[in-house]
Amino acid sequence: MAEELLVLNDASFCSHLTKSMLAVAFLSSFGSSMLYGFNLAVVNSPAQYIKTFYNETLREEYNWILDEESLTVLYSLTVSIFAIGGLIGAMSVGKLVTKFGRKGTLVRSSVLVFIGGGLMGLSKACREPTMVIIGRFIVGVHSGISLSVVPMYLGEIAPKNLRGFLALIPSIHICLGVFIAQVLGLHELLGKEEHWPLLMSLVVFPTLVQLMFLPWFPESPRYLLIEKGNTQATIAALKLFRARGNIQVEVEEMQEEQRSLSSIQTVSVCGLLKDRCVRWQVITIIVVNIGMQLSGIDAIWFYTNDIFENAGIPEPHIQYTTVGTGAIEVISGMLGCFTIERVGRRPLMIGGYLFMALCCAGITISALFQVHLAFLRYISVGCVVGIIGGFCIGPAGVPFLITAELFKQSHRPAAYTVGGCLNWLSNFTIGFVFPFLELATGPYCYLIFCAICLGVAVYTIFIIPETKNKTFMEISQMFASKNDVLEEELTSNGHLKMSQMNGYGTLGYHGIK
Repeated sequence: MAEELLVLNDASFCSHLTKSMLAVAFLSSFGSSMLYGFNLAVVNSPAQYIKTFYNETLREEYNWILDEESLTVLYSLTVSIFAIGGLIGAMSVGKLVTKFGRKGTLVRSSVLVFIGGGLMGLSKACREPTMVIIGRFIVGVHSGISLSVVPMYLGEIAPKNLRGFLALIPSIHICLGVFIAQVLGLHELLGKEEHWPLLMSLVVFPTLVQLMFLPWFPESPRYLLIEKGNTQATIAALKLFRARGNIQVEVEEMQEEQRSLSSIQTVSVCGLLKDRCVRWQVITIIVVNIGMQLSGIDAIWFYTNDIFENAGIPEPHIQYTTVGTGAIEVISGMLGCFTIERVGRRPLMIGGYLFMALCCAGITISALFQVHLAFLRYISVGCVVGIIGGFCIGPAGVPFLITAELFKQSHRPAAYTVGGCLNWLSNFTIGFVFPFLELATGPYCYLIFCAICLGVAVYTIFIIPETKNKTFMEISQMFASKNDVLEEELTSNGHLKMSQMNGYGTLGYHGIK
């Protein structure tokens, strides 16, 4: 009888994709996540025009004459300041989502896009290079916030059987943002010298669409119930997000988590790092977030044109080759989104990183021998495309998804803060260091990326469990043995009791009445 009841409840807990869930996923991703991808790639096409603007303006206004190395440093700062802003934004996520909620944070942070986009759009007219750098920093702050908040919001509104699908929609939009930046950066469109400020300021339009429609949708039900204790608002939100299914079962699951955290407030970053009950979850988000950025994908996004030029692609063909890689990103991202709930998180992560490692090694080998064998330059381009495809199918979105899945409500904001900070620090490191690393080591720099990809794949194989179709409570219990907190107590009447601190323990049933 108990087993039948559990199966019934589990079936009732699964739900169908509704228009409201899909609308929230697309609105939040279109106005936030897509901007991250757009800003990653938008500086690639007008790079030479921006350098010329810097050189001319500094000479006219300040009588500074920059040599090639100084100009490279200034442009690298323009590229990587976006990641510094992202780091600042990521550090503020925990406090923002606790105070304003998930949706509330997305809506309020959108003002940053209008400020940053305006500064970049007016920089050339004002003859002020610092406006480009400050604008990149401000939109970076917005991306640092939204890159964590969007998957957190979608992960909390989704039923467990759709959590992977919804959480990868932002990943598709990141790829779409990269592709749009590459297309608009073509010389036939906005890739001319006089148009680059307009190109960089286009970020305001997707955010305007988000700001018009997202406020009409409800806040995360888990936030409303577990953190705010508002049962009525929670039920109203669930009714909008669920067309069918037993809402009561889902509310009871949230209340069970709320009871296990009844004496626990939202955990700080320091508290998260000190808590032995989530030790392996923290190590996991450290590995997957650093590994995602140091896999080499950011180097390709930031410096695509330079990479293809070094590979020997004729200059007139480079911009079209770059756009082709962007299209592959979108297709690969969609493939990952529609397969993650079928094959699971682990296979996508492992397969993606192993394939990327193979392609990184391929770039090094083809670059070493293409002087003697000209056709190898096309192998090198194929390997770049392979890295992009392998990344977008799996590693692109899964780290943000499992950061939500591995932690309960009390620990999730701090976990996203840690993961986001590491993500952006790694992003900054690649954006600033890669040009100098490539000059110093040549094609051998891709062997470093190869080793990192292999390391993350091995870690995933041995440490990270499959979280597909599991509740947040069930996932936290899967790590209990690794964290050495495998203890349980049953009350005399046979009901569930969580014996471990912070609600992380094992789940024991001894009959269900």
